[in-house]
Parts: sequence; structure tokens; C-alpha cells
Amino acid sequence: MTWLPSARYPDPAIHVLDASFRRHVVALAAIERLHTGTRWGEGPVWFGDHRCLVWSDIPNDRMLRWDEESGAVTTFRRGGHSNGSTRDRQGRLITCEHSGLRVVRTEPDGKLTVLCAGFDGKRLNAPNDVVVKSDGSIWFTDPAFAQDSPYIGRIGPAELPGSVYRIDGQTGAVTRVTDQVAGPNGLAFSPDESLLYVIASRAEPRDILAFPVQGAALGAPRILVRCGAAETPDGFRVDIHGNLWCGWGMGSAELDGVRVFNSAGAPIGHIALPERCANLCFGGPHRNRLFMAGAQSLFSLYVEAQGLPHA
Repeated sequence: MTWLPSARYPDPAIHVLDASFRRHVVALAAIERLHTGTRWGEGPVWFGDHRCLVWSDIPNDRMLRWDEESGAVTTFRRGGHSNGSTRDRQGRLITCEHSGLRVVRTEPDGKLTVLCAGFDGKRLNAPNDVVVKSDGSIWFTDPAFAQDSPYIGRIGPAELPGSVYRIDGQTGAVTRVTDQVAGPNGLAFSPDESLLYVIASRAEPRDILAFPVQGAALGAPRILVRCGAAETPDGFRVDIHGNLWCGWGMGSAELDGVRVFNSAGAPIGHIALPERCANLCFGGPHRNRLFMAGAQSLFSLYVEAQGLPHA
């Protein structure tokens, strides 16, 4: 793919939509393409203890590993059509699997522990994205659109409505916290964990919802962001200031990249990429390097913002 990084600082692909975003722009940093060759990149997660990033290439049914020191990209593992991932409070990898129809944990010895593969006697649809709360509980989305094609998972009927679930960090008990989101996709907690943000990716227009967190349950949501007809939010992460950094695009090339919203839901910045960005995470020693999983490439950008720990 023909794309060259900017030789200018600040990078002209970083757009300030509101003056409040200027504080988050590193004047002497530009977007970097770290790898290209995926078919649909997703679910990046940073491992500071190994100085590497792991992310998913769903159609190729593999997870890849990028090494910070060498820049080498290798296959981390295959199987399950993995999508979103995160780390738990013990540093273990938690991953959603489309064709595996489950949420799994990677143990230190590399073995997989199945955390959830069904609910109420029925199979999960296609777990999509996952976050871990400070109490160790695991929250994940399970929409019903990865069974439409074997390209990203499997073909088969959905047995459950699209839902958001919680796995208790102590007992492993699974509860459904809502089934009222149209195509629940990306999710993340606010810095104080009083809110759970969830993207309704099958709403028309698409919405980013804010649910009040009430212990192990959710209250009634409000619409934080109502997207335009061509705007397609996907995975996202929250920084320590409460801003939402959202994978964005697909409706048109002008929208491709990352859209940044403040905690009130107002757009404040945009990072333009040559591809649709599906998901992202913060990494590096200071959690100030934004890693962006594009459709076919992995990008990064240093920013004057820190991602939340463990997010």
C-alpha cells in the first residue's frame, strides 16, 4: 500500500477539532506504520514486561506479536479467530474468540483456560471485546454478527441475543448485564469506573452509550455520542483524563483513523490514517504511545496522554 509517513512536525494527519485537544499533541511526533499484511487487524494489547504488542488478524485466524526492540513481527498463536483482548490484574492475556465462541485466558505456561463459553445453557455468539475492572471482574460484549461469514468466524444461528456479560473475578460466575444494545461492540470503563461505555454498532445511527455501573449491574444508559450516518465507531480506550480514543471510519476515506471525544461526548481530535482503524490501545513505558490496529496495518503515534492502567 502506498503510504509515507509525514516528514513534517507536527504531523498534518493529526487534526485538532477543539482547542482542548492541543495539549494531547506531541509536536515532534508523527504516525508510524509498524507492520502491514493483515486482512482485518483487531484487539491490540500491550505487554510492557515483554516490550511487545499482541494483536489479532481475524480472517487469517492468527494473533501477531510486534517486538519493540527489533521491530520483528511473528505469529503469537493461531486458532479461535481471536478478536478483542486485554490483560487481567495479574497480567494474563484475556481474549475473545469468534469461532471458539468463548472468552479465554492465557496462563503463564501458554495453556488456555476457558472463562466463558455459554450462558443459560446456550452457546455464546461471537465474543467481540473485553475489559477488566479493578475488582478483577471481566466484562465482554457478545454480538451476533460474526456468524454471517466464515471469513471472520463461522456460519451458524445465534442462540442468544447480543449482550454484555460480566464474569466475577472471584467465583467465575457469569451474569448478563444488558441485552438492550444493538450489536454491542467496543467497551471501556471511565477512569473512576462509575461508567461503562459500550458501542452500539448495529444502531442506526450508531451510538456510544454510557451505562452507570451499579456494583455488578448496570443502570439505564444515556447516549454519549450519536454518530453520523457514515461514521462507524469500533474498539476504543480511555485515557486518564476521561477522553475516549475510538477506532473510526469505513464510511469514507476522510473518516478513517481515530476520533477522540472528551468525557462529555464532544469530538476534540482526529488522527487520520490511510485505513479504517478497528481498535487501539496505549502502550510504552509511559502508556503514551497509541497503537492503532488498522484493517491491513499496525500504526503507532506518541501522544501527550496516558492510557488507563490495565486498559
